[in-house]
Amino acid sequence: MNGPILQERPASSASWRVALPHSAAAVPVARALVRTALAELEHGADSDTAELLTAELVANAVEHTTGDAPIELVVELLPSGCRVEVHDPDPAPPGDLTAPATGAPDPWQEHGRGLLLIRALSSSCGHRATGSGKAVWFRLPTVPPQRRAI
Repeated sequence: MNGPILQERPASSASWRVALPHSAAAVPVARALVRTALAELEHGADSDTAELLTAELVANAVEHTTGDAPIELVVELLPSGCRVEVHDPDPAPPGDLTAPATGAPDPWQEHGRGLLLIRALSSSCGHRATGSGKAVWFRLPTVPPQRRAI
């Protein structure tokens, strides 16, 4: 696995691009990387939500793609929030990411809620084709700092 590559951008922005293994081990690594990226810069995006949604994207990429090509995590911190992308080698779009599915998910099924969580908790989400497959992404806005009790 390659280490993170920090790319400085103008206007207090930064981005990380990290190759992850095509295995379930990628999920906790991706969560930790997002948590670290948001904490190191004291970024105002909700870290818990960013970790949860990142875990969903990475788990979907591992589960729904074949082969052993690495999955790539891209975290972009912007003054207005953060954008997280997960790149995988499968060009097929990720189900109903941007449009609600018809009907509620079956409460007895273990799967089927990841895209619903991403739609519900992100400020925007989507997917795009890449030269080697697709990128699935979400955005979170910055959250104002909590007021401390005196």
